[in-house]
Amino acid sequence: MTTNGTSQSILLAGASGVLGRHITHALTEAGHKVTGLGRSPENGVRADLMDRDALLRAVEGHHFDTVVHAATALRKHPVRDRDMYATDALRTQGTAHLVEAARATGARRLVVESMAFGYGYGDHGDRPLAEGDPFGPRGATPPLERHIDGMRTKERLAFEAEALEGVALRFGLFYGPGGTEALLPLLRRRQLPLPGDRDRVLPWVELTDAARAVVAAVERGRPGQAYNIADATPLGFRAHVEAVARSFGLPKPLNVPLWLLKLMSYAHTVMSSRLRMSCAKAERELGWTPRCASSHEGLAAMRPASHH
Repeated sequence: MTTNGTSQSILLAGASGVLGRHITHALTEAGHKVTGLGRSPENGVRADLMDRDALLRAVEGHHFDTVVHAATALRKHPVRDRDMYATDALRTQGTAHLVEAARATGARRLVVESMAFGYGYGDHGDRPLAEGDPFGPRGATPPLERHIDGMRTKERLAFEAEALEGVALRFGLFYGPGGTEALLPLLRRRQLPLPGDRDRVLPWVELTDAARAVVAAVERGRPGQAYNIADATPLGFRAHVEAVARSFGLPKPLNVPLWLLKLMSYAHTVMSSRLRMSCAKAERELGWTPRCASSHEGLAAMRPASHH
């Protein structure tokens, strides 16, 4: 049953991705009808977001109430800055094309996946950032500016889209079923050396919790608003990965100094950042709170029976 009693037809860009599969499940459970948009055959609407003309042809004759943009080009954890470039392009040109497509289908609402790092990489201190804090500050280097511009532009395009109610969800780092498993072979083979966290923490969100936030935004998000979506327990990158190792009975990652990651430019940037987010607004306006208050809880739920 939908909480507001009306079932919507929803076009989901990125439906076959890790988050997309969770979103599809959550929206369907809530009584909505989901059509996937993407390049692979399992999508109801087959098109590449980067190809404007093909996208507009593909949606012709379709009607949707809401469009959700959760498409990324990431197949694995980004390590170098260039690993993010295709996703940056999906956030800029891809979003512009999707806005046109949404309009063509008569949709009235556009919900976009945004991200904590849109507040900027680096050290934000201990004060939790709220939605009113500056979003999309200039990046310190050209590659970082390219990533931040992607997040800045994606939100701007959603909020400024004529005749569409744009809502953005600023997610913490994802983990959980379908996401965390990618780390396991690396931990097993001891191929994931990590620096100590010092006092650095990052916001995290379990994937099924993230998907529930999308449902809440589809049904109750206020037009033109962004919402922070993260669990109640910010955790350093290493602390999170150690929790994964513990949950799955795998060796802890080896310790390396942070400077050693300089070659892995993007990973180095993420691991040298410190960022907390307040999610009070999502609780107040969307009625969303995380079911998994911490990575430890979310990972415990994933744990294979032998390690309980």
